[in-house]
Amino acid sequence: MAWPAPTPPPSPKVDGLEPTFRHLDDPEVPWQAVKAQRNADGSVAHVWEKWLAFSPDPQYLTIYARYDPGMVVRRHGHFSPHVVMVLEGEVSFGARRCPAGTHIELPLGAAFGPVVAGPEGAVMFEVMMGDPRSWGDEPEAFEAALAAQGAEALPDPPLAFPGWLEDLRMHWAGAPTARPGEDVPQ
Repeated sequence: MAWPAPTPPPSPKVDGLEPTFRHLDDPEVPWQAVKAQRNADGSVAHVWEKWLAFSPDPQYLTIYARYDPGMVVRRHGHFSPHVVMVLEGEVSFGARRCPAGTHIELPLGAAFGPVVAGPEGAVMFEVMMGDPRSWGDEPEAFEAALAAQGAEALPDPPLAFPGWLEDLRMHWAGAPTARPGEDVPQ
């Protein structure tokens, strides 16, 4: 007796929907400072991001990120699974040194960091597969990492979030978030 052929699933194709192509030098995708700190020598370091794709439905965000040398980011997790690929330089996530070529998978509900960029900084590609906003964890670890660098956290620079997503950074442990129009050191 022959078994019936399985029924194929319905096609997810959407008529008229096309791919979006971006290049890193696309003028519609500017670098934006998302984190800031004052270094021991008085200079200011940042995390810079280009948001290459930011979708409301389904929610996801792809980021091309550049960390200035010695930049420290608080220990945190995201409201979705998150993957990171270190493309250039090196960065430490907590005690784990991650040179270029390292892939990091952060499951929903897990936290990593503090994140500390190496002496040459770091460039990373990141994807958040759902709500990209984050939650803080272990603020004392952030304070210890800043102290080890002789750095001081500065207010988070204001960001232009899409209308469908509220900025939650003010709820994180650590430095306050600047409001639109406030002066933040560059």
